[in-house]
Amino acid sequence: MDHVISIKNLNKTFANGVMALKNVSLDVNSGEILALLGPNGAGKTTLISIACGLTYASSGQVFIAGYDIRKDYKAARRLVGLVPQEIALERYENVLDTVHFSRGLFGLPPDNALVEKTLRLLSLWDKRESSLRALSGGMKRRVLIAKALVHEPTIIFLDEPSAGVDVELRKEMWDVIKGLRDQGATVVLTTHYIEEAEELADRIAIIDKGAISLIEQKDQLIKQMGGKKIHIDLTEPCSSIPANLQKYDTHVTRDKKSLVYVCDTKYREKEIGLFLNDLHKTNLNIRDITTKEKTLEEIFMSIIEERKP
Repeated sequence: MDHVISIKNLNKTFANGVMALKNVSLDVNSGEILALLGPNGAGKTTLISIACGLTYASSGQVFIAGYDIRKDYKAARRLVGLVPQEIALERYENVLDTVHFSRGLFGLPPDNALVEKTLRLLSLWDKRESSLRALSGGMKRRVLIAKALVHEPTIIFLDEPSAGVDVELRKEMWDVIKGLRDQGATVVLTTHYIEEAEELADRIAIIDKGAISLIEQKDQLIKQMGGKKIHIDLTEPCSSIPANLQKYDTHVTRDKKSLVYVCDTKYREKEIGLFLNDLHKTNLNIRDITTKEKTLEEIFMSIIEERKP
């Protein structure tokens, strides 16, 4: 597997003594979408800023397609498109001019056809003559993406791409991001929306307090650390767990109308059968049984909780 981004032993300490990154190493595969998850202040934006050459690390190295981001800045930066978290646009420019200008910053000649294609991809073509100050927050974020794409980078960094975007626009943006991956781009995104990572990512990296806690294929992560919840709805309230079910991870809901049994994935095949067999032996009057897989959000929160001092 080709690593288009290689981050080696990266550390970052700010002038005030705050250590934002702690020995971070991370490889990103060509053509994948990697979601970087973490709470506020975990170091996500700092990591992206260093990878894009916007700030220096205290120590460590970042390679973009083999180019050292410090020693070969221009070659590396030419391959990268960055969509920052903060919306910073020239208020009095129009959409078309600001996107053309972004292409020129990379020393590339004008390409009207490419600019039109990019704006149409992001549903901005009808807004091309609009002043940036007149656009909604969602449309401004689309302009940021257009500015990041117009020099045809092969690596896209998206820092909270759906922040401030309504649900409908978010879904459309997801389609755009998946389309970029399908066209061969490598995408690294940070997000607070767990469903966004679940929808888009090929792999998940979790960062907390400046350190990478886990890197795993999304499907494998859910399989390894996920689980199944079984809800047993009762026709009559139950105040306590029957004796033969107490050996399982089971609890009574607050309204006492249901039991909830949680089974870790690694024990699922054997334990669920045993649980259902023991459940059948109780005197409970069962109305219905439903199952639900553990979500990525639940997995994420459990990992963060495990690493708290």
